[in-house]
Amino acid sequence: MRMGRTAMTGNGLDDYLRALVAKDAALAPVAAVMRAVAKAAAETAKQIALGPLGSSHDGGAIPEAGHANAGGDVQKALDLLTDRLFTEALADAPVAVLVSEELDEPKRLNAGAPLVVAIDPLDGSSNIDVNVSVGTIFSILPALPDAADDAAHFMQPGSAQRGAGFVVYGPQTIFILSVGGPTAAFILDPRSHAFALLKEEMAIAPDSHEYAINASNYRHWDPAVRAFIDDAMEGEDGRLSRNHNMRWVASMVADAYRIFTRGGVFLYPGDQRKGYGAGRLRLLYEVSPIAFLVEHAGGKATDGAKRILDIVPTAVHQRCPLVFGSAQVVETIVGYHTDPKLIANRSPLFKARGLMMG
Repeated sequence: MRMGRTAMTGNGLDDYLRALVAKDAALAPVAAVMRAVAKAAAETAKQIALGPLGSSHDGGAIPEAGHANAGGDVQKALDLLTDRLFTEALADAPVAVLVSEELDEPKRLNAGAPLVVAIDPLDGSSNIDVNVSVGTIFSILPALPDAADDAAHFMQPGSAQRGAGFVVYGPQTIFILSVGGPTAAFILDPRSHAFALLKEEMAIAPDSHEYAINASNYRHWDPAVRAFIDDAMEGEDGRLSRNHNMRWVASMVADAYRIFTRGGVFLYPGDQRKGYGAGRLRLLYEVSPIAFLVEHAGGKATDGAKRILDIVPTAVHQRCPLVFGSAQVVETIVGYHTDPKLIANRSPLFKARGLMMG
């Protein structure tokens, strides 16, 4: 299994970004955003490590929370703190408009700046209280000179991204990023509070026997998803002819990093529950940036029928089903959505639908 090229000891994020800009000066604004994200991520890592001992970065108490954000999720105190940390950092970068999971509407930062950013400041925040990995996910898009309003900047396909990344706050703090070239990995050195280059080129294994899905929702899934999971659970005696392992952290960045390092596939489909017809992940600041990073590491990402990076958003908090990971496994799952023979005679309720519930 090819894991990717390991970096030479001593290289850091600044060195990496300077080298990219030296080759292509047009990447300078994107590099500035990456540096801003890294700065806020290092502070976020410190706050997460402090847990209930923590306070806000300016010395005051972490703000109270408990109300719902734009996506309907209940905000925790650390959600609000991380949103503030990243907003302040990005305000010092060439970012015209910011979309955040924690904000109902886009926020103007620097008029006339060349980039816009969509961010989930704290992915998997339901895991905070039980000391499980959480993360940050973000997307960088070009600002559109003819945008009718702030939201219009973000109505671009994921393929238009200038860069994307995610941070995992776990036993180590890991920063995964791409600016349109190879997906690279960095690790936060707690001694210097700087990110060191870990791998210059991540490579997702093309095949795997591991999958990640919330199996408690089985009864709500579309028949195509059930069929794939049924066949996986049948192991060597089933259609897929091998045994499988299931992994589910309930923090997408943690599941994603595992897939980047050892292969696998992640599924968050739409299902029959009210409000879950398109799943629960947000296209702009969760689905699209992950898909960008996955494709630049040799993997694939789809909504079950369509390539994620071809989807054009229609709203800043739009939801989208997601399957990503090892290319061969993703292609197999797409087959379950496009080939009726694979789910024939399994359910009388079958209709020719993909992960997007009709």
